[in-house]
Amino acid sequence: MSDAPTIAAATRAVHHVTTYRYAHPVELAQQRAVATPASHPWQTVGAHSIEIDPAPAHQHWRIDAFGNHVLHFMLDVPHEVMRLAASSTVTLRPRWRDFDATRSMPWEAAAQALRFRAGQPFHRESEFVYASPNVGLHAPLREYAQRSFAPGVTVAAGAIDLMHRIHADFAYHGEATEVHTPAREAFALRSGVCQDFAQVMIGCLRALGLAARYVSGYLLTEPPPGQARLLGADASHAWAGVWCPRLGWIDLDPTNDVLADTDHVTLAIARDYSDVPLLHGVLVGGGAHTVDVEVSVVPVEQAPPP
Repeated sequence: MSDAPTIAAATRAVHHVTTYRYAHPVELAQQRAVATPASHPWQTVGAHSIEIDPAPAHQHWRIDAFGNHVLHFMLDVPHEVMRLAASSTVTLRPRWRDFDATRSMPWEAAAQALRFRAGQPFHRESEFVYASPNVGLHAPLREYAQRSFAPGVTVAAGAIDLMHRIHADFAYHGEATEVHTPAREAFALRSGVCQDFAQVMIGCLRALGLAARYVSGYLLTEPPPGQARLLGADASHAWAGVWCPRLGWIDLDPTNDVLADTDHVTLAIARDYSDVPLLHGVLVGGGAHTVDVEVSVVPVEQAPPP
């Protein structure tokens, strides 16, 4: 892993097209889409658009509990193909210029601060300490994590070492798991995709009592000359964040063994994948279906027309 920081902000054009093809006509569909990135201290979202075909009869936006932009829409015309195209322009600022992993709190103290005690001030980060649908608090995950978190090791230093180990010990394999595969199963397989790498890391951190969150987003499609192409750049991507008192959230990409920086566009933040799938809904009709996904993330000066 290279710790050399990126020194300049970078603007990216993101284009994401998802096409569902159904075996039989869908008569009615109620859908929930998480396809609009939010602005964060390290990320500013400029232009954004979503096009849905067939056109929704009704739609409305809301902000969910994690601050994500969620679109609810209804399709009331029979259709055998549904296409959602989302385009955004996002400016990313470097996050790790002065980063020093030794400046974060020892992990035992951080875990103690997040533990519930009557009368203790509420820490928002504590909601990411507990089990979630895809990430349980299992002993094998805790035992694996403890090798990176010796007594007195800081949260950031331990998390970075854990990221290195997951990257080295797990195989990236697109057919090993499915979208609903829990972290425990992916851990046993030692294989999966970026979603599994992230959820395994989150499970390891939570099993120690640390706050860890799931981050979905995108990677720069083609790197600058001389740099290797990141795994997962041809589709949606996912990584993990760990809460470090004194430093804030540290986002780590165990699939590629890097800190998430200006090559990573944040789409949504949640407990695990089950909170923020791109599309989730209820259909009348349709039967079996196939899904095609096209993703491109390019520097704005190279951006193709939408």
